[in-house]
Parts: sequence; structure tokens; C-alpha cells
Amino acid sequence: MTGRTIPTPQDAARRFPTPRDLRRPHAAAPDPVPAPRAGDAELPLPALDFDKLFTARLYAARARPYLASALFALHALPSRAVPTMAVDRHWRCYVSPVFVDITPVEELAGVWVHEVSHLLRDHHGRGERLARGQGLTGPAERLRMNIAADCEINDDVFGEGLVRPEGAVTPGLLGLPNGELMEDYLRQIRLGRRTEALAWLDCGSGVDGADREWDLGPEGAHGLTGQERDAVRFRVAQGINARPGDAPGSWRRWAEEAFHPPQPWRELLGAAIRSAASSGGAGEDYSYGRPSRRSASVPGAVLPSLRRRPPRVCVVVDTSGSVSDDELGSALLEVAAISRAVGGRRDLVSVLSCDAAAGPVHRLCRAEGIALVGGGGTDLRAGFARALRSRPAPDVIVVLTDGHTSWPEARPPCRTVIGLFDRPPATRRYDDATPHYTGGGPPDWARVVTVGGACR
Repeated sequence: MTGRTIPTPQDAARRFPTPRDLRRPHAAAPDPVPAPRAGDAELPLPALDFDKLFTARLYAARARPYLASALFALHALPSRAVPTMAVDRHWRCYVSPVFVDITPVEELAGVWVHEVSHLLRDHHGRGERLARGQGLTGPAERLRMNIAADCEINDDVFGEGLVRPEGAVTPGLLGLPNGELMEDYLRQIRLGRRTEALAWLDCGSGVDGADREWDLGPEGAHGLTGQERDAVRFRVAQGINARPGDAPGSWRRWAEEAFHPPQPWRELLGAAIRSAASSGGAGEDYSYGRPSRRSASVPGAVLPSLRRRPPRVCVVVDTSGSVSDDELGSALLEVAAISRAVGGRRDLVSVLSCDAAAGPVHRLCRAEGIALVGGGGTDLRAGFARALRSRPAPDVIVVLTDGHTSWPEARPPCRTVIGLFDRPPATRRYDDATPHYTGGGPPDWARVVTVGGACR
């Protein structure tokens, strides 16, 4: 025997601050965790009360049955390095034995739901993207990210059978509004007096994507593969959609995005234009600038080669009264993006505005120099007819519209891409401002892309 004493739960509680230290918004920061003493690694880890921990998980599953698949997919591991509970990106949950001993089962259930929510909402992936895009490095920025992620979760996850843990970080605690995303809160949170009591907070790499020293890593035991993690998210989303009335609004929105994830609309628009331009019969011509390789089989004759010229694109912009100024501004941005999608040849891009009647066709020099006139009803059939009469004829027609219009009955003789302005369903109305509208959506012969959708 060396005479070294084994720490009691009370000793460990003094070393590791818990949410109980955060009863007031401006409470003094808890005592910092002291540096490890020589020989601490040799001390046996206090036994984790798995019975109590798993009872709390069952309590959480009964309170939030749509999260049961995710809760039971987490593998719990005891760790003295975490202050309370933390998760890594591979769906392991690291638990402080002392925290389990001193926390009631009802509060532990709330912590279970909180930690699994980080993983379901892909906070680690979103955190990595934020860190790369904004240069967020260092412990202070990681703490801000953790606080922002907690605010996204804790504003509506508790209640209705689930007890809020003492000291849980909420938007109200920091004077922020409810219902926003981690990215929104991160722009508003600054470390200072209101956050000084949260210096202990660390929910692990499952929040910001940065590996911790206690993480077992991708090769460690008990982790889930990417396919398994996606399968868990899909089952949870199915459970929420099956009984949407039982889930808060933020979870219903998450489930909808899980089945219909937002797509990078600008990339889709460019890909649709390139696909239309590269189809058979578009942009092809014969040229003697480079003789055909078949000329060798016809002595004394020079055969022209078939070459692909850059496609000509005509952009029809809906300028009717139902289109907002912001949408018209975004349409001009898309015109510039379209010119890049066809190789930067602005001389091959033309633009015309159309409400109930079509305006003149303008060749693209500068997107901001194009006059978009209109403001009346909508009949994009006139825009199609005007685009097809322009010379040289376009290979691709791109229509930027809100969809409040009738469409040509016959397929145009060139490829068509329709960019629909992204709007909430409540604003998609068809009324007297569109007298030619006869019902129905975009035609089947066009490639449809939602323009302006959110991208996470």
C-alpha cells in the first residue's frame, strides 16, 4: 500500500463542476479543475452506476419515444476527463461517474436527450464547417460554439415529461431569442460576464468536430459507422413524421430536412445548364479549322470536323407584381452565375424581362446594368416566344420565376431550366394578379431547381 487514498464522490464533485453550480445567470464561475497530480492516472476510476444511468435513459425514451432509436444507439463509457456527460462524433457517450451519483434520474434523462440531440442535428459536421469557414480555433471559440449549440437544443427540448437539468444553457439565460440555429446564436454570443460561469462546459467533439484527448477515435471500439449513423437519423425522422404532434417545432423541421435535405441550388442550377447544353444536338457545328480524322480515308478531300461551340443561353426573368425586389436582386446574381456556368462567355448570355408581355432581349455585359421592367400580371409564354425568336437562337432557356404563370403547351425546341424562387408554402398563392394562371406546376419537360434555398 502506498498510503494514497481513493477519492470519494464528494472529493470528485469538488474537482468537476456540475450544472448545479449555475443556478443564476450571473453566478460566480466554479472553481477551476486543478491540474492532475502525479500518480492520478494510477488511481482506479470510481464505479459508474450503470443501473441509474440506464434507468435515466429509459425514462428519456418514454418521455421522447421518437428519440428512442438514437438514445439506445449511444454506447456509454465511464471517464474522469469529462465534467458531466459528453459525446464524440462516433456516437460514444462519455460519462462522469460522480456526476451520475449526485444527479437525480429525472435530470439525467434530460442530459441524455441533450447529448443525443447534438449528434442528431449534426452539430459536429456544422461546427467543422463553421471552424473552417470563419477560422474558429482555440478553446474560447470552441466554448462559444458549444454554448450556441446548447441554445439551439435547450430552447424547446424540455418540458412535457422531461425535467430541465439545473443550470442548462438556454437562450433566455443569455438574453437571446428562442427558435434560432447554432449558426445564428454563434454570431450573437460573446464571451464575458454572462458566460463566465460556463467555462467548464464541454459536450465533446460531437458538438464542434474537434477531437478531445479522451476520444477513442474512428478506430476505437463501440463507435458507429457513417452508414449506421445515417440509419439512426432516418429512423428518428420516421418516428417524428409518424406522430408530428408529439414533437416540438424544431424537431419537426429537422425531420422534414432529414427526408428532403436542402441542396446547393447554385451548383444544381449550373449543372442543369451544363447538362442541357451538352445534350445531343446542342452547340454542335462543323469547322475546317481542324480537319476530321476521317479525311485519311478519302484521299484528296478535306473533311470538316464536328466541334462543340459554347452554348447560347437566354435568361427569362419574371418581373410580375408577385415577384419581390429581393427576388429580382437575386435573379441578377443568378445571371452572373449562369455566365460562369457556360465558361464565362457573357457574350453568349442574353436576358429579357417578362410579366404579361415580354421585353427586349439584352446581351449580357454587366448583370447590374440590365434593366428589369414589369410589375403587372404574369404570362411567361410570351417570354418563351420572344426568346425563341431572338437571333441567334438559344440552345438553353433559363426561366427565373415564382411559378405564378401558365407554361407553353408544347416543349420548346431547346432545353429549358426553371429556377423557382424559394418561398414558404404560406406565400405561394395564386390570385387575380396572375390572370393567365390556370393551375398546375412547372411542366414535366423542364428541369426544375429551387433558387435561394438554405444550404447546412
